[in-house]
Amino acid sequence: MAPFEVTTLGLLLFVASLVAIATHRLRLPYSVGLVTAGIALALLPLGIDLPLTRELIFFVFLPPLVFEAAIQIPWRPFRRELPLLVTLVTIGVLLAAGVVAVGMHWLVGWSWIGAAFFGVLIAATDPVSVIAAFKALRVEKRLHLLVESESLLNDGVAAVAFAILVSIAAGAETGATGIALELVETIAGGIAAGALVAVPLILLAGRTRDRLVEVTLTMLIAYGSFLLAEHFHFSGVLATLTAGLIVGNYGFLGSISDDGRAGVLNHWEFVAFLVNSLIFILIGGREVEMPIGHVLGIAAVAALLSLAGRAAAVYPVMVAFAGTRLRVPWKYKHVLFWGGLRGALALALALALPATVPERETIITVAFAVVAFSIFVQGLTMPWLIRRLGLLADDPPPDQAEAERRA
Repeated sequence: MAPFEVTTLGLLLFVASLVAIATHRLRLPYSVGLVTAGIALALLPLGIDLPLTRELIFFVFLPPLVFEAAIQIPWRPFRRELPLLVTLVTIGVLLAAGVVAVGMHWLVGWSWIGAAFFGVLIAATDPVSVIAAFKALRVEKRLHLLVESESLLNDGVAAVAFAILVSIAAGAETGATGIALELVETIAGGIAAGALVAVPLILLAGRTRDRLVEVTLTMLIAYGSFLLAEHFHFSGVLATLTAGLIVGNYGFLGSISDDGRAGVLNHWEFVAFLVNSLIFILIGGREVEMPIGHVLGIAAVAALLSLAGRAAAVYPVMVAFAGTRLRVPWKYKHVLFWGGLRGALALALALALPATVPERETIITVAFAVVAFSIFVQGLTMPWLIRRLGLLADDPPPDQAEAERRA
């Protein structure tokens, strides 16, 4: 890494630290402060290059973010909610993408393929600032689990749908049966890749009590599962999600030592802080480069359609479970709807659009505008909404909290 790059990285980390201190004192979402800081850095005459590429997001930033969230998801509650979650991220994503795609085609005049690409990529949610608000305000545990789990699975399904659209755009003659087989192959392959990497390395971790080695093995699991899946054109997000669930449940219950468990969790908390800091600063820097003013009307339509699509993804699915043990309170539905922020994955997919898509450059600009809208408008109002709905939970004693997490 060149000295300039090291200096730039150091500056970004210093800025991120200052933003963390300021937003904590001002009780503002951290992501909002970081994007604002990125915009300020891009506007200042400092000569700092703030690149944000699809490869950087997808292969460097995304694996640790997915893995850090997954290792903290307890398997038993996750398994109980799985029918609801699977419905949300399959039928829900299709409904969200469909509403946006149809709207962008008929209201804006985009081609069907361009509108479909935009509908799928903007259906990918990234509730980083929402989860941060949850931790700061201590919301009810089931709500926390639903929001974080749905987002992880949602990202995996959106990425798979995007890959299928890429095949269609490339001219592959694939019928309904072919698309279904490709979908199953991509999902099953991703899950298998995650298990194939995680299980042997977790067994290897059980052969040592050195917490540094254990932390190192989890790094290999996070990136190795993602890269293996992507190499075979499977879902890297689902691979890393699977690997994280294995480490966070099976690994923590035996293979990883007690000292190692604390070390692993602390390490990944720091890595997530580091990666999120860089992502949101770079998003802010890239926002300055985007000619958003030229597509302001289209961006406004897209933002409204993204909200309508999210509502279509959440409320009908939740109503379908109203008479079951998985019924969801209306307060939770409102948070799931408004907390469906867009972020890094949506931008990575936008930057990965094939050159053959007629509206490619416009779609990228509009995607950045919708992400900015969700971060600033939805992100800033989420803490108020949580308090308004009365969703704060009392803190149980530490022993009870751990028991509830595993229950």
